[in-house]
Amino acid sequence: MSVADSFEPAFVTDFETRLSCKDFETRASQGAAALKALGAGEDVPVAIIMRNDLTQLEIMRAAALSGTVIVAQNWHAAGDEVADICDDSGADIVIIHRDLIENVGTALEGRQVIGVRPNNTLCLAFGIDPEQANYGDQYPEWDALLQAQDPITQRSAMRPLLRYTSGSTGKPKGVRRLQPGVRKNFEDVLHRVADEMLQLKPGAKFFTAAPIYHSAPSTLTSAALVTPEVSTLVAPRFDPEGFLAAIEAEQVTHIYLVPTMMNRMLKLPEEVRNRYDVSSVEFCVSTGSPWSHELKVAMIDWWGPVFWESYGATEIGFMTMVSSAEALERPGTAGRMQLGGSVLILDSEGQERPPGEVGEIYARLDAFGGFDYSNDPDARAGVEKHGHYSVGDLGWLDQDGYLFITDRKKDMIISGGANIFPAEIEGVLLRAPFIYDVAVFGAPDPEFGEQVVAAIQPADGWAPNARDVLEFLDGKLARFKFPRIVDFHAALPREDSGKVFKPRLREPYWKDETRQI
Repeated sequence: MSVADSFEPAFVTDFETRLSCKDFETRASQGAAALKALGAGEDVPVAIIMRNDLTQLEIMRAAALSGTVIVAQNWHAAGDEVADICDDSGADIVIIHRDLIENVGTALEGRQVIGVRPNNTLCLAFGIDPEQANYGDQYPEWDALLQAQDPITQRSAMRPLLRYTSGSTGKPKGVRRLQPGVRKNFEDVLHRVADEMLQLKPGAKFFTAAPIYHSAPSTLTSAALVTPEVSTLVAPRFDPEGFLAAIEAEQVTHIYLVPTMMNRMLKLPEEVRNRYDVSSVEFCVSTGSPWSHELKVAMIDWWGPVFWESYGATEIGFMTMVSSAEALERPGTAGRMQLGGSVLILDSEGQERPPGEVGEIYARLDAFGGFDYSNDPDARAGVEKHGHYSVGDLGWLDQDGYLFITDRKKDMIISGGANIFPAEIEGVLLRAPFIYDVAVFGAPDPEFGEQVVAAIQPADGWAPNARDVLEFLDGKLARFKFPRIVDFHAALPREDSGKVFKPRLREPYWKDETRQI
């Protein structure tokens, strides 16, 4: 009996449709033939604008088999943003959920458009009435194109996705992955991620509700898809209780989450959290933003020591890993470099800082290859020092090489000459039971240069007031870190990935200033 015989057949699902991995691969192979027939063969960029669903995974896998370069776009994006990325990447073919076509306006004019009809469950989950949606008839259907093709017999080397940064600190930049020396199949990198990072094994079930258009969830999901005898589950959107219910129902073993999702599950009433059995989970990895030590402790107390944090960036890849045990031993660490990578902490002059001193983080990770910014060589040159690359984060190393991240360089607040890190304040405020979400940033101050602002989304049942906020911080933070302005919002401008668009929150405070720091 083979190892595989001891497990149920592996599958891929979006909870509305379930395919065996064998059938999924067959359809993806037909899709690869369809892409080539459309002119989207090797190294041709194709934009996809889709929510999480099974068809999106099929298209991603079809692109991998045909050598097509996928340009994954945020499905919330406005028409101008879509047009800018299509123009910058050279993507003249766009695959899009049909009900999103109207949202992007004229951005699709002059481009070859392939429509994907979302299933009814997915439509309803987003409040769309399938009977009323204006899908139009002028766009070919993906499924019809797929069924007209025989599976390819000769597959191409997999190309990395052309990814665009989120734009949370500026205009999105296209990150083109460059493999060292002769181009190698990017699927080799995915196998290494599956083995060394996710620790996937036959019978594992990988699950995420994070948006697949983002770098980390797409890479990890792709790694699961190429691993034999592993099931892949994606949810169309994150719902805290629904996520827990799916873990229990499917006996999920491996998960990708972001800290925002964890915090929202912890905000559920205790009786709701205790309703679901999560004991099947063996491994949960988080990237995207640092998560506070308090949040880690709370999740470990709830789920057990199954959590790993990875610090990474679209440009460089998954740089560090830290286990639950290490996180408890060294509160606040993001771990040590992995996959043969190296990290430097540099001052503004490019000199290396000693252990324990904060500086800008520069890292190198050859396992993922180098990178260029699409059509922007000056920006690429500006982030390199000593053969290492910065994405604008600040941090320090301890004597044993464990990395600690303090904040983004652009987010740091300088008030009265003191450096204040918003992530530290956010981590404390998120522990308040009356706060659902929070973002901290700097606003101009005539005396101190900048002052601390806390933008807060109240939890249900709390009458929002600044006094409760300040009283909660008392004894937990130095007083010079207390927010001088507390704003209340119905919801904060966060992406599905959990990243908050701080420029949108900062803009009203800085719009009349001649300086921006």
